[in-house]
Amino acid sequence: MTVTQKLKVRSVLFVCLGNICRSPTAHAVFRQLAGEVRLPIEIDSAGTAGYHKGAGPDRRAKAAGVKRGYDFSKLAARPVVADDFEKFDLILAMDKANYSDLMSDCPPEYQHKIQLFLNFAERYPEEDEVPDPYYGGAQGFEYVLDLVEDASNGLLKQIS
Repeated sequence: MTVTQKLKVRSVLFVCLGNICRSPTAHAVFRQLAGEVRLPIEIDSAGTAGYHKGAGPDRRAKAAGVKRGYDFSKLAARPVVADDFEKFDLILAMDKANYSDLMSDCPPEYQHKIQLFLNFAERYPEEDEVPDPYYGGAQGFEYVLDLVEDASNGLLKQIS
């Protein structure tokens, strides 16, 4: 049984390393999909590191997402803070390193809320991590969008 079957999910936090590529992409995609089905849910994104605090999404991530119709407005990088573990019903890590960092910072009573985001993917069962496209080309950002759209649709099915 997954966390989403145990909890009524009213809030989701998407987490990657710097909160400028993968997690804001997931934030934008899931915000739109949840809005389309009128799902009342709080959505946010954060990074396990505060390198880019206050910065907007990476221009390449934003360009790829905007091309598919997603809105990245009002998104700014921030680090995960201690209150996030209590506040959010579901905390979704983009990769195993993010997952490990979250688990080591999270109080034991909230660790059940942390999962890998691609646990919800349906079309990419061979993938368990959203790869970091930061040092690659535009094709990497497109692939991240493919994975994020799939996992977002799967997540929506679990909680709506």
